[in-house]
Amino acid sequence: EGHAAFLSLERIAEFRRDHGVSFEEARQATAGSNVFTTHTPVPAGHDVFSPDAIDSYFATYWPELNLTRDQFLTLGQKRLGDAWEPFSMTVLALRLCRDANGVSKIHGEVSRDMWTSLYPNLSTEEVPIGHITNGVHAHTWIAPLMADLYDRYFDPDWTTRLADPAVWEKVQSIPDEELWARHQVLKEQLIAHTRYRVLQSRRNRGEGPDRIHAASTLLSPSVLTLGFARRFSTYKRGDLIVRDMERALKLFGDGDRPVQIVFSGKAHPADEEGKRIIQKIMEWCQHSDVQNRVAFIEDYDLTTGRMLTQGVDVWINNPRRPLEASGTSGQKVCFNGGINCSVLDGWWPEGYNGKNGWAVGYDIESADPEAQDLVDMQSLYDILEKEVVPLFYDRDSNGIPVGWVQRMKESIRTNCPLFNTDRMVADYCTQYYSPAAKTQARIPVLSSVR
Repeated sequence: EGHAAFLSLERIAEFRRDHGVSFEEARQATAGSNVFTTHTPVPAGHDVFSPDAIDSYFATYWPELNLTRDQFLTLGQKRLGDAWEPFSMTVLALRLCRDANGVSKIHGEVSRDMWTSLYPNLSTEEVPIGHITNGVHAHTWIAPLMADLYDRYFDPDWTTRLADPAVWEKVQSIPDEELWARHQVLKEQLIAHTRYRVLQSRRNRGEGPDRIHAASTLLSPSVLTLGFARRFSTYKRGDLIVRDMERALKLFGDGDRPVQIVFSGKAHPADEEGKRIIQKIMEWCQHSDVQNRVAFIEDYDLTTGRMLTQGVDVWINNPRRPLEASGTSGQKVCFNGGINCSVLDGWWPEGYNGKNGWAVGYDIESADPEAQDLVDMQSLYDILEKEVVPLFYDRDSNGIPVGWVQRMKESIRTNCPLFNTDRMVADYCTQYYSPAAKTQARIPVLSSVR
């Protein structure tokens, strides 16, 4: 990714020293075995440095490459010849790698459009940026309780065939009551963890005895449980579900078919708007009508991540399109029987089939982000009120939500074989790394440095 792009320069320098060739010859020779994965369309995710900063660290380096200062700066500049153009690590990587990829199908499309100006002789569709969709390490994220269930009903070698759809077809053989029972235990564990962490936070803040005692009754295992946990960047819209206070209170305060939600995550230290979103959610957690139905786990860590992705009924994800490059938290949920309710961005357009989760919102022609937020917010409430809640509380004579369990199974069956690291690494090896190792010049390198 971009942080490592300077390594490509050192490969060029070493090749020049070893073979006594020009910079351009060394670049052509090494670019074929460099592969760049770009990770986000968000501008803040693409590191840039001022020309002065580059001078400070590289003034003695570009002579080793037989380049002038201007030629060196051009390697990382999107607009050639602009003395004040910042030096971009992403541009540097694209200029020094013959192959590049995004981390989902839609992110590949967005990236080709973002960087098409670097390839003036190619159409957007021809820009050499493909995609390998992210996956998660299944053995890290599958709850032991679920892995044990899979051991009982799947083929004995299922753990070595995670990318084989035939493995996950066996989920249909798991009795509904067994899958539901395991899931309920995981939800109870999530609630116990949430109560403990909230209790700690309230004590640390010196809150009163009533608030501290109330942590012991926070949430209920019988209630539909949503989860939202990620970095609180503005584009991820962590507060979307609470922007219409009237509808939110009606949803979470319903006495007959209640809903509860667990939030967690952190904002970047310099992201003031992200901090304000967390502050808004924390204040909402104290509203008298929903204080037992809403929780925020502070100091998000790996343990909390596991508890959430293993124990929620529904995973909420509502970024502004098309800024979610891939996202992986929702993939972790699938391995444990959770269901995604997400905007069709990142990996979800490749996973959603209409029966294994829910798709939030739709694109509007207006470029106004507030108008798009309104459409998506209303869609999220509508889906929860009209589809998610009724399905969850529709039970058979044994108390099993049969329709819900079928959707759980469909989520497992369709998403687990696709969104795991076994498949992902195999794709990288076959599509990029092995060809690159053989330095196959399949795509022309960008035009020579001027």
